Amino acid sequence: MAYTFFTDRDLGRKVPDALAAAGYRVERHDDHFDPLALDTTWIREAGKRGWISFSHNRDIRYRTQERDMVMRAGVSLFLLIGHATHDDLARNLVQTMPKVLNLLARRQPPFIAKVYRPSPVEAVSEGKPGRVEVWLDRERWREIVDR
Repeated sequence: MAYTFFTDRDLGRKVPDALAAAGYRVERHDDHFDPLALDTTWIREAGKRGWISFSHNRDIRYRTQERDMVMRAGVSLFLLIGHATHDDLARNLVQTMPKVLNLLARRQPPFIAKVYRPSPVEAVSEGKPGRVEVWLDRERWREIVDR
């Protein structure tokens, strides 16, 4: 299946450029939205368009409106975790894309997953991918909302 990936504005140009250079179809935030658009706006649109979304904004998972919009809009959202330069985030994401694609093949949206960089020890070996873990899926979200 050919996916279209969307990168939130907080990932700048380097992350989407690296994905595009690796052969992935990428839509950039600023090509579709005002720079000050609310996260709920792009999340809703990503759901409508079926875009697989990447963000470095870890707060999305904790803000009720954004989290709930991910679930209601049916979005597959991957949060790039950790303090790192855009170069490092881009390199790790490209290296970890096989794991992202594997998760997409196994799990139906909506969900929020985290993309981690390899540990410093593992990072010594160039090309070592990070790991991908689902943080929230529809079932767990319903448990939270129904409390």
